[in-house]
Amino acid sequence: MSEMSSEQTAPVPAEPAPSAPLATDPNRICTLSDGTLVKRRLPRMRACNQRDEKDKICAGHLKRWFRFGPEVAERFGANAEIYRCERCQTLYLPHPDDPRTGTLSY
Repeated sequence: MSEMSSEQTAPVPAEPAPSAPLATDPNRICTLSDGTLVKRRLPRMRACNQRDEKDKICAGHLKRWFRFGPEVAERFGANAEIYRCERCQTLYLPHPDDPRTGTLSY
């Protein structure tokens, strides 16, 4: 009978396999100088859809933001309709097909 070695192991790769690159968000517009993301809202969107490192959705409420800084005012206008997530502070611009908020639609 032929003897088989009981210590057979699979070959170990020299370098770990590269992870799949994260899909880019099509609604992402830009990133501000302080690292804040600026995205476009989806129609009737009320909660943040930004994903963290563990691929979990933030789901913070989007609230109308009036006290934005000079960089946001310079880039999008002083009277821009800006929404900010209450958890992760991601900024959202309104969707072009979505009607403006009830307070602005008079």
